Amino acid sequence: MSNYSTFEEQLEIHGEILYRSVGDSMNPFIVEGRDMLVIRRPEGKLSKYDVPLYKRESGQYVLHRIHRVTSDGYVICGDNRISLERGVTDGMIIGVLHSVIREGREISLGTLRYRLYCFWICDLFFIRWLRFKFRAALRLIGKTFRR
Repeated sequence: MSNYSTFEEQLEIHGEILYRSVGDSMNPFIVEGRDMLVIRRPEGKLSKYDVPLYKRESGQYVLHRIHRVTSDGYVICGDNRISLERGVTDGMIIGVLHSVIREGREISLGTLRYRLYCFWICDLFFIRWLRFKFRAALRLIGKTFRR
């Protein structure tokens, strides 16, 4: 018998899970090793800017932000990524980010500052995309000159 349980099991039992994030896909808002995440069961249809915890067909758990709600699901992307993931459905969603605990303080997701951050990350996505591409081009140029 295993001492481990899944996110789904913990949400079913407790209605909420608290865990430390792994990975850098939600930087700069959520930083690995620094932030504790409070995830709750979703209540109804999610909205733009919500951050669902979902399970891909591969079994991988992912926590990314909703950029757009469509008739058949969601378009989702990590804050530190430029590839939009389409086809995420309500059936894949396990929970939704309720708050972040940083240095012992709970950060609410309802503040104006947070909403402005979401606007910057989602609605000005093309600026982030250009910045990523520009940085990649600079790295490529740097490698060429180092040869």
